[in-house]
Amino acid sequence: MFVAGAGMAGLVTAARARELGLKPTVIEKGDRPGGSMLLSSGVVWRHRSLEEFRRDCPRGDERLQRLVFERLDDGLAWLERLGAPVLARETDNPRTVGRRFGARALTAALLRAAGNVEVRRELAAGQKGPIVLATGGFPVRLARERGLLLRSNPWSEGGGLDFATARGAATTDGMAEFYGRAMPAPPARWAEDHFVDHAQLYGLRARVVDEEGEEIPIDPDDWSENGLVQAIAARGGTAWYVVPREELDAPTPYGTIGEAIERARAVGGDVEPRPHGAFAVHVAAAVTHTIGGVAVDERARVLDRAGAPIDGLYAAGVDVGGVATGGYASGLAAALVLGLIAAEELAS
Repeated sequence: MFVAGAGMAGLVTAARARELGLKPTVIEKGDRPGGSMLLSSGVVWRHRSLEEFRRDCPRGDERLQRLVFERLDDGLAWLERLGAPVLARETDNPRTVGRRFGARALTAALLRAAGNVEVRRELAAGQKGPIVLATGGFPVRLARERGLLLRSNPWSEGGGLDFATARGAATTDGMAEFYGRAMPAPPARWAEDHFVDHAQLYGLRARVVDEEGEEIPIDPDDWSENGLVQAIAARGGTAWYVVPREELDAPTPYGTIGEAIERARAVGGDVEPRPHGAFAVHVAAAVTHTIGGVAVDERARVLDRAGAPIDGLYAAGVDVGGVATGGYASGLAAALVLGLIAAEELAS
């Protein structure tokens, strides 16, 4: 059994496979395990109801959405049994439920259970199966092709996608969609340890305008602000958040709006004073992970273009497309659930 990728999906697959008596070999293209999980907030969540999941991600695959919704709670309990320390048992979002883990501690717990990871090793085109693809989607490629910033690990170029399609795999809708955040725009310089708290998560409390000064409409139900990021990406990738003075003390997930603006200023971002105490902050759309990807069934088996499983080929995490098409859902949740399913399928 061969697992390509050592992020959340790959490590979960390997850890569960070992529990079930298999001996997985895990390879990682990068120079460390953890993938983009290591750079995340560590929150693994689901919507409070399947209906809300469907409403937020209306073009997603209902079969996969149901799997994530129904199996996530058991998956979270499994992580705790592995020894992953829980920082919070609530998400601080009334629309979601889940757990907050420390990203480094979660990675360490999964590594202990998964066994050895061979780093700086890429998936060979002729690799024999069974194979679980967990390479993190293709955010690097998508960001480059669309001229957007990158807010993920630097190795997820789409190796799993290319491997699968070369073997006849189908892809899903939403290949141009991504989950991302509005980050301080260049000349701001931010690093991996800024990915979480330097995100400018207050678009719903601002007036957002593109580089031509045209207002970007905001959907008041866009609670994640991922829809706003897609709109910024479609307008050239950058925009201005104009924040009135009375909103500066309003909360964001990481301090007040005023504090978020000061973090943008501290890394060299453009922050301009406006009349009546307002500020305009230059932001840019940054890609965290892709939403489209390889088509799979409820058993994590990769499907060909006729809808039939490809022998010995599985996928998990955001190499799988179709879970959140048309919206936004937790990538870590899908990685956890599909990683467990892939391992259990291989052990059956």
